[in-house]
Amino acid sequence: MALLALAPVAAAQTPALPALRLNQIGFETAGAKAATLVDTRATPVPWTVTDPSGRVVMTGQTAVHGEDPTSGDHAHIVRFDALRTPGRYTLSAGEHVRDITIGDAPFATLKRDAMIFFYENRSGVPIEAEHVARPDLARPAGHAPDRATCFDGEDTRGNVWPGCDYTLDVSGGWYDAGDHGKYVVNGGISTWTLLNAWERANLRDLADPYPNGAADIPEAGNGVSDLLDEARWEVEFLLRMQVPDGARLRVPVGRVIPGQPLTFSEIDAGGLVHHKVHDVRWTGLPMAPADDPETRFLYAPNTAATLNMVAVAAQAARIWRAIDPAFSERALAAARRGLAAAKRHPEVYAVGDFHGGGNYGDENLIDEFYWATAELYVTMGDAALLADLRASPLHVAMPTGAVRRTGDIGWNSVGGLGTIALALAEDRLPEAEREAARQSLIASARLWLGEARTQGYGHPFSSAFYSWGSNGNLMNRAMVLGLAHDFTGEPAFRDGVVAALDYVLGRNPLDQSYVTGHGDRPMQNPHHRFWAHAADPAYPMPPAGVLSGGPNNTAMIDPVAGTMRGQCQPQTCWRDDIAAYSQNEVAINWNAPFVWVTAFLSPT
Repeated sequence: MALLALAPVAAAQTPALPALRLNQIGFETAGAKAATLVDTRATPVPWTVTDPSGRVVMTGQTAVHGEDPTSGDHAHIVRFDALRTPGRYTLSAGEHVRDITIGDAPFATLKRDAMIFFYENRSGVPIEAEHVARPDLARPAGHAPDRATCFDGEDTRGNVWPGCDYTLDVSGGWYDAGDHGKYVVNGGISTWTLLNAWERANLRDLADPYPNGAADIPEAGNGVSDLLDEARWEVEFLLRMQVPDGARLRVPVGRVIPGQPLTFSEIDAGGLVHHKVHDVRWTGLPMAPADDPETRFLYAPNTAATLNMVAVAAQAARIWRAIDPAFSERALAAARRGLAAAKRHPEVYAVGDFHGGGNYGDENLIDEFYWATAELYVTMGDAALLADLRASPLHVAMPTGAVRRTGDIGWNSVGGLGTIALALAEDRLPEAEREAARQSLIASARLWLGEARTQGYGHPFSSAFYSWGSNGNLMNRAMVLGLAHDFTGEPAFRDGVVAALDYVLGRNPLDQSYVTGHGDRPMQNPHHRFWAHAADPAYPMPPAGVLSGGPNNTAMIDPVAGTMRGQCQPQTCWRDDIAAYSQNEVAINWNAPFVWVTAFLSPT
């Protein structure tokens, strides 16, 4: 999460957009195939598909969708699912023409590129030229080592934080987004998602999505899944953020009254987890990590961060049990210690507003307790943990987040992750409870398929409120749709995953591929301190496979978005501008479900 003042970069005048909008990289031979035609006609429009010789191989008529309220377009739907011969074709609808490609594995390269995002955002090690696509993407190590003590001083609201008497080495992990901060609550859901992609495949006896040697990372060839190697880089960081045993800290405890100064209480903080580590001030843009001149601090531990670590460490403990027993034991010990600390201090919230980093505050921790308990129960099978699960109002449910719609998953709405863990675990819950967990996921997926049918661009989201990171939210929905397909075998759920991916690859009202390096009109200017060529030509363009946060009409706080308030339809509130951090930032919690989705659609 990056917040700083930056002037918009002047852009060339935008040409007229093609009226025929579709996934710009290709369609699966046996998969769903659809496009949207923007056309004011109220009657169907004839369409054809021709091969390179000009021979007509398919014809049809559009289905008139009509006015699409969140895009402002009058939409027609073109479906050509029956075209199942690989090759290059031309789709024509009325006077509008678009080239299309059909193949057996159109998303394989996308899957590879989506994963390398994490290596290139590692902290604490050099990004080596031999592991990146272009020499200019290599860079020296940043924040190596990353040693920090607790912030002691005044926050932006005048609260004076007392600090602590220890320093932690919190090297490693991933930079969160466009800045150099590292946040436990965002690292938690991101790491969980990557590990779940591996665990889902393993439990279903599918191929490892990223087997040893498949990804271009330094660990490739060590005999361990590259997906697990990459995820472990963040797991190790999360473990390092844990407060030492016996440490006593003064922190705010309990609910905070808005507008009132914070009250600090001394607690035994051993086992809790620090919320984040970042610079004391926002750094400028561009800025390579190794050039960061600012002092870095740990920010106070809290219950939510602790439970994020517990959930991921418990998940890691069972995954690495046979791969690396010593690491598994260390992760499990940290998880158990963390859960005990969270139960001892259930109301230490992420409060305070600080320069140099995002807040990631969350006042409802029922979902974090449920998620952490579910993951630890799946790993340990402890009867006391099962009792706690059954006492939770979220047990085997897809809960409603404070801000999100029913069942939606995000860094501050993680209850669904606990239900996914229970639904996948084969030997823990009685079958009736496990089936209830699956049915909750399936019910949310059916709701989202219903929403997709109301959309002119076919994506499973009907709200008029596109939040910060809307593309990441859409990928999380696609993940649940994929699981629903696993549980039921119903093709419609897999088609829903494809529809969500189609949207971010160009079937949207901006005719925009929100993914760098893929499509006719890929995103090119993310808000990122190193991939900052738009701000300074000495810095690199981004690598391929990076997902933009996407349209945002709910928090239009940057200088680019601010000019668009009241001037854009929800789906069009986006610009490919490095200064548009509320719309075009990139983040680990958006690329993680993007990896999950591409791995689901390209399992080998």
